[in-house]
Amino acid sequence: MAAEEAMAAAAAVVMVVVGVVVAVAISEGRVVAKLKQPETIRRRRALRRVDRELENGNYKAALSLVKQLQGKPGGLRGFGAAQQVPRRVSSLDELKLRGEVETSSLKLIVDSILHSIKYSLEFALLEEEEEEFSHESQLIIGKLMNGESHDSPFEDHLTCMQHEAGHFLVGYLLGVLPKRYKVPSAEDLMQDRFARGKVEFLGFEFLRDVGMETMSKKIFTKGKLSNETLKKFLRVILGGLVAEHLLFGYSELLHSDVEKLDRVLKGLGFTVDEVDSQVRQATVDTVLILSCHNESRSSLAEAMALGRSVGFCIDTIETTLNFKEV
Repeated sequence: MAAEEAMAAAAAVVMVVVGVVVAVAISEGRVVAKLKQPETIRRRRALRRVDRELENGNYKAALSLVKQLQGKPGGLRGFGAAQQVPRRVSSLDELKLRGEVETSSLKLIVDSILHSIKYSLEFALLEEEEEEFSHESQLIIGKLMNGESHDSPFEDHLTCMQHEAGHFLVGYLLGVLPKRYKVPSAEDLMQDRFARGKVEFLGFEFLRDVGMETMSKKIFTKGKLSNETLKKFLRVILGGLVAEHLLFGYSELLHSDVEKLDRVLKGLGFTVDEVDSQVRQATVDTVLILSCHNESRSSLAEAMALGRSVGFCIDTIETTLNFKEV
């Protein structure tokens, strides 16, 4: 009888201890939640200010606000946080990749992207040489070369939203602030099969000078671009193409992005070999950046498809970003 009473007493003590531990854990969880909540509120409030500055065309003020929050707890930990591959490394075989990312699979993606870039430039050259070679004809041939024929505007919309999200995310992670963006809806694509999206970035204003006439007159010079800006531009401009390959395994080809990239590099006086080297390095970097942040890219694409503000899109990135892989 005494033994049973002792066991009952011991059990009661254990239940009390467990109850206390659970209560403490719950209490700590609530404290953490309360601590995190104000940080999120402060970030979103600050991003609404960023949106107002962007809408009013006060881009420097918007960038200043973003930099004040950069890297701070409850601020913008992802802005400019991406690490680029060392310049001397241009092959995935030379890298020790983090996590469980397989080098072989990424190498295949890099090779596929470089193949797409090559054919995009070849089609662009054909278009210049033969005016009757219409954009529609190019698109059809590009699809046939990939063994694909996606005619649905809804599929085109999915491709476009992921493409533009790739640009936006890479730019943000490299510290380039998006000013505005556009993603055509499925309805837009029903009316115009070749409707295009875009993301405009602060600091890439030099792109206004990128055109056939500018290039031919050699007005575009190296003095207009710092090496750091050029490196970021190459990775951001490839973000859309890389996003398509990571998600779908192929690209529609014939990207104006690729033509713009080629014009910038050649306009700066790079040789063919130097262009190839720059593009390969940028492709490796961009694949590594986006392959680590699939959830962020996907959530961002959804927000952009709904036409959310730039600040909302930034908050979406910060909420879903895999900081272990930044």
